[in-house]
Order: sequence, then C-alpha cells, then structure tokens
Amino acid sequence: MSETIFDLQREEDAFAVVEQRLQISRREFMQFCAAVAATMGLPAGAEAAVAKAIEQAQRPSVIWLHFQECTGCSESLLRAEHPTLEKLILDVISLDYHETLFVAAGHQAEAARKSAMQAHKGKYVLVVEGAIPVKENGIYCKIGGKTAVDLVKECAADAAAVIAIGSCASWGGMPSTGPNPTGASSVAEVLGKPVVTIPGCPPSPYNFLATVVHFLTFGKLPEVDQLGRPKFAYSRLIHDNCERRAHFDAGRFAIEFGDTGHRQGYCLYKLGCKGPETFANCPTQLFGDAGPGTWPVGCGHPCIGCTEKGVGFAKPIHQTAVLKNVVPPLSYPRIVEEQGGTSFAAAAALAAIAGAAAGGAAMLAKNLGKQAEDGKPGTPATNQKAD
Repeated sequence: MSETIFDLQREEDAFAVVEQRLQISRREFMQFCAAVAATMGLPAGAEAAVAKAIEQAQRPSVIWLHFQECTGCSESLLRAEHPTLEKLILDVISLDYHETLFVAAGHQAEAARKSAMQAHKGKYVLVVEGAIPVKENGIYCKIGGKTAVDLVKECAADAAAVIAIGSCASWGGMPSTGPNPTGASSVAEVLGKPVVTIPGCPPSPYNFLATVVHFLTFGKLPEVDQLGRPKFAYSRLIHDNCERRAHFDAGRFAIEFGDTGHRQGYCLYKLGCKGPETFANCPTQLFGDAGPGTWPVGCGHPCIGCTEKGVGFAKPIHQTAVLKNVVPPLSYPRIVEEQGGTSFAAAAALAAIAGAAAGGAAMLAKNLGKQAEDGKPGTPATNQKAD
C-alpha cells in the first residue's frame, strides 16, 4: 500500500514539474501526448509512455539547417498549438541552432552550432530544411563561408539521426523543377544514404513533432516507407480520407472553378486534384489548428501532390491524377436527369387508353354482380342459397 502511495506521489511530482516547465495544465499535456500517440498510430494507452518520455528523457539537441527553401516549414512549425512552439520545442528539445529563430548571428551563430555538435557528439538530431544545390561545386548556396554540401556533410557525420523536413529537403521540391540550373538535390542524395523524410509544402508540424517524440519515447526513429517517410503519416492516399471522396464515388465533379459543383463541394479530380496518387495525412491532420476544412482540398483547391516526387511541382496543376487504387466506372448517371415531355397526341392516346381501361373494369364488375345473382359457386349469393 505504501509503495502505491509513493508511486502516485512521484507521478504527481513529475506532473507538477511538467506543468511548471511547459506552462500548461496536466490535462493539456496529456491531450498532447494522446494526440501524438494517435498520430503515430500507437495503440490505446501509449500516451502514458509518451508522457513519461517527455517528463524524464533528456532534451535532445537539435541542429536545424536552412538551404534552398522559403522557410515555410519553419513557419508552419511556429503555428503549432498543442502546445505552442515556445512551450514545447524549447522545452521538449534543445534547439541549439536555427538560423531563422536564432538571436545570435554571424560568428556567434556558427560558434553555437559547433559547440552543440561537440557537446552532443553522436546524440544530436540534424534537421535539414531546403534542397541542396550541387552544380558548380555547390556555389549557389553558402552559409558561413561553407557550401550547403559541405555543411550538411559536416553536421550529419556525428548526428544520431537526420530528418529532412519539407519537400525541398526530401526530394528536391520546387527548386529541383526543370531545368534545375543549380542542381538542387535531396538530403539523401547528397549524403548517399537514407534519411527520414517528412515531405510537404509545408508538411504538418505535428508529423515532425511526432517523429521527434517517437525518438524520445523509443530511442529510435519511426518505421518508414521506401522513400523514408514515416508510415504513421504517409501510408494512406489523400484520396482515401478526403471529405470529397463520396462525391468522387457518386460521379459528382467540379468541372470549372466557381461552378455549381465547385461551390457545393464536389470532387476536384477533373480540376487536377492529385489526391488519388499522393500519400499524406493532410485530410485528417489538417493545418493551422483552425478547424474543419483547413487544408487545400477542403478550401476548394486541388491537391498538387507536394509530398510525391514526380508529381508535385512536376505535373501541371490541371493534369488529372493517376488513380492508384480506385478506377471509376465507365459511366455515371447524370446529377440531374432530364425529364421527358409529352406531346398533345401522346396525351390524347394515353387518355383513350385510360378510358378504355376504366370501361373494361366497369364491365367486369357488372358481370361479377350478375354471376352472383345467378347463384354460381364462389359468390355470396350461392352461400345464401346453401343456407
């Protein structure tokens, strides 16, 4: 009994520390842990393991590099709400180098990066945002006097894990579109080895947070597909979970932007939506914590396939997608079937047929009554005579 009380008290103390450190209530903290566990596809009850890892694990050092990109991935991360960035990222992880969020600049910033790499050698997490130009010996992107190629190789050498965040870092993204004058390449291509990729333009910040928390909880990165994407976020086609899927199955499509079908929320397949060939959890994870429909297709714009190499920034927006797992039937009924009209002659003919049918029914009733009066079997009159 005393051991149970001791364990409960220890748990209370741990929660009190978390509440003070993250400036959030216990309820909010457990909601966050449950959301992360659900995002990773963990079974019920796993939020306890996630909470314990965040409470007790030493904050991993994170070095975040920027190359050819728009900083949209970092901007997306800034809008995380469960809890907010300053309460989570700066407490759950130790963000030791990030050019956008850094107060330091110039030599001080570079000194902080090198100091973090030395102090946490073999233990820090390297996050790369942006494609890496490789043409002309990488001269198209330099930071602190070093090319992006040299910098990413230097930082990756002693990293415990490498995460490529955003489509640019994951497979080249927009900078790699033809003719690709700078030779923009992915992190994996430059390092010559697989890395965890979290594509999207931008990706949901919770896909990144869930990946980091998985590393904290289990001491390893989550299971990934053949492209290095975490399966908990990229194992299902967008088409599978799209709120417009029922319209696709029923053959209801928007044909033009602003037409009746578009305004009524019909499927955007014929407008070039790439959801049927794009793997991501956008329909379920959404963006910006602003409520239902807060993702491109929910807002009325076709998916551009930004998480897929060879689709996003490669196929024209209006080009229809390759259907991966569902082929619609060859024909659909029209949404509003035309109603046939009736000519005067046809109406007259129908009236004559109806009149003839009514006359025939009257004669039949008359004959039946006559048979009853004659006392033929099977009629009420016959039964009376039998009595």
